[in-house]
Amino acid sequence: MNQALKAATRTAQEVIRDARVKQSPNGILYTTAGEVTLPSEDLERMVNAIPRSMSPALDRKAFYFVPLTLSEGDKTLIAERFDPALADSAICHRNIDAGDAQCVFISTRLLEDRFSIAFEFYINVGHAFVERAGVSSEFGELVWQQAGANVRGESSFDAFEFRKQATASGRVDEKAKSDYLSATFSDAIAIYLLSLCLDVDYYELREREYPLLTPPALAVRLRKIAELFPPNPGFQFNIFYKRRT
Repeated sequence: MNQALKAATRTAQEVIRDARVKQSPNGILYTTAGEVTLPSEDLERMVNAIPRSMSPALDRKAFYFVPLTLSEGDKTLIAERFDPALADSAICHRNIDAGDAQCVFISTRLLEDRFSIAFEFYINVGHAFVERAGVSSEFGELVWQQAGANVRGESSFDAFEFRKQATASGRVDEKAKSDYLSATFSDAIAIYLLSLCLDVDYYELREREYPLLTPPALAVRLRKIAELFPPNPGFQFNIFYKRRT
């Protein structure tokens, strides 16, 4: 291992051993390690935005907010302060198994702004929830009806690709359909949580690789998520449309 890298980092296992994990009022486990510049009140709000009804499916997850997470061969290293020399080799997140639990390390200084950190966190939450709890049948029916109606765009690149695979042959590819519904459910959860925590302009989520799902179609999905997982006290879910001028 590069000696400069070794001096500037600790292994993920060392951080897991030494960090004190706390439980938020909604049941989510999380902690920080190192020089995380995100204000503690912003981080607390970010974590507390997750509806309590979702927490049972996340009971074996602990989220570690750290400056930088790095991959060094088969090891995961944590830089406890930001170093520009390490930033190029940093990754947004890494999942580390610890016994029957999993620790999710999120690089806050690589993402830097509150919007990006929150969205990265909620994407991980969404995937973790769906992996454990599965896809709501009500949500799945709604999304598959939208796909059948050829609603334009999708909520992520994965969802866009799985949707094409599921419908490409004229017959339904059941494996691709299952992957598509899982992707759209986790996407909708992530966007819903982001909207509880921050005021979100939908078009800030736009990427070049695929056309973004139309706002009315996304609104239907998010209203279903809000129905399934009502906001905690102190949080509100609203959808506003900008008027054309």
